[in-house]
Formats: sequence, structure tokens, C-alpha cells
Amino acid sequence: MKLLSALETLAPVEALKVSFYAYPVVNGLHVLSVGTLIVSILLLDLRILGAFASLPEDAAMRVFRRLALTGFAGAVLTGLPMFAIQATTYAANPAFRIKMALLFVAGINAALFAILRSPRAGRGLAALSLVLWLGVLFAGRFIGFVE
Repeated sequence: MKLLSALETLAPVEALKVSFYAYPVVNGLHVLSVGTLIVSILLLDLRILGAFASLPEDAAMRVFRRLALTGFAGAVLTGLPMFAIQATTYAANPAFRIKMALLFVAGINAALFAILRSPRAGRGLAALSLVLWLGVLFAGRFIGFVE
């Protein structure tokens, strides 16, 4: 907990805490990034599961994967400073812990998808991905409502 407490007192974190503009901008960019990430993954998973059949799967995968990676990078870059503001509180929050666990499992799922490359496994992993990422989204929303 000392490391998390120290993180909360870093100068850039303190500046973010007191800025009238910075925190809402970071928060808004986080929402935008998470939205980009979730929507692109949901569309990609749905395409793998057979939706939007008129859209070529390879082209969809290229576009949606790039969008997902961009959204993920934005979510990490904006999520870290937001976490740092109340690191000790968030680290103890059950909803935050669930969100991080689901993110970890979703990452393993994505790695398995990249490795396995079989249509049958791909469909199963895409279905699991839908559940995991929706879980990440809802767990993230519950952070502010759970202590």
C-alpha cells in the first residue's frame, strides 16, 4: 500500500487532482477510448460469429483490430492517471478488482485467438470475448458505486 500511496502524491497526479480542466478531459478521453475498444471488439466478435456476412471477415478483422488496439492504448494511457488519483481506494474496490481480472482473462483470450486460428475455436473464443468485454464494461461502471 505504500507504493500506491506514494503514487497518489506524485506531482503530475496532484496536478491532475486540482485542475479544473485536466481531469474531465482525461476522463472524457477514457470514456471515448473504452467506447472505441468495446464497440470494435463487439463488432469483430459478432462478425466472427456470423453477423454482417456481407462484410469480408479479413477486412473486418484488420479494421476492428486496429480500432481495438487504438482504443486499448487510449484506455490505458488515460486509465493509469485516473487510477493514480485514488490508487489505494481503487485497489481495494471489489468492482475494480473484478474489472482487472476480467481484463487479464480477456487478454489471454485474445492471445489464444491469435495463436489457434481455427474457425471452431475462433467462434468459441469470440463468444467468450463478448462476455468478457461486456463484463469489463459493467465492472468499470460499478467502480463508482461499490466500496
